[in-house]
Amino acid sequence: MSESFFRTEKRIEKIKWVVSKRQPSLHVVFENIHDPHNVSAIFRTCDAAGIPKVSLLYNVEKFPKIGKKSSASAYKWVEREKFKTVEECYLQLREEKFVIYASSLNADSKSLYELDFTKKTAIVLGNEHRGLSEEAEKLADERFFIPMYGMVQSLNVSVSAAICIYEALRQRSLKGFYDKSEMSAKELKALIEEWSKK
Repeated sequence: MSESFFRTEKRIEKIKWVVSKRQPSLHVVFENIHDPHNVSAIFRTCDAAGIPKVSLLYNVEKFPKIGKKSSASAYKWVEREKFKTVEECYLQLREEKFVIYASSLNADSKSLYELDFTKKTAIVLGNEHRGLSEEAEKLADERFFIPMYGMVQSLNVSVSAAICIYEALRQRSLKGFYDKSEMSAKELKALIEEWSKK
């Protein structure tokens, strides 16, 4: 298939629009999330909310197999960086000035709706069965929970991710974060060029 096929005017315009909405100051960390369907669903939500990059922190489970074949796959549009220790992952995030919010049912956890997602924020989500590791919870800046009032006190991790990410989107939308790009003109141009080849 020729490169010109991918460079239709309509497609380039969509790429420009989507790239301009990307939120480099919003990040998600997957810690040992096992089910590839959950991983895929979270990637789609990240793409939909304009999250450009995620961290894959896997020190118990194997790194998930991520396919790139489907043109509709969100994997194509969300960058990934891999880590094997919490310390290494959090150190990188703090060097980049992220505040780290970890999903946790600890006694000192705040409600999701008390958090400020207009900061440079990393949301950390844990394994489907074990939740987050003690280290990931302990070393975070804040711990939070999603309020629930049913008999079952847990949600599917991809559902939890969507709730968190879209609360961040809501707060950022109200503050106009999606109205003006966080990236420089040079960064935007480079990303548009890269995406136009995918």
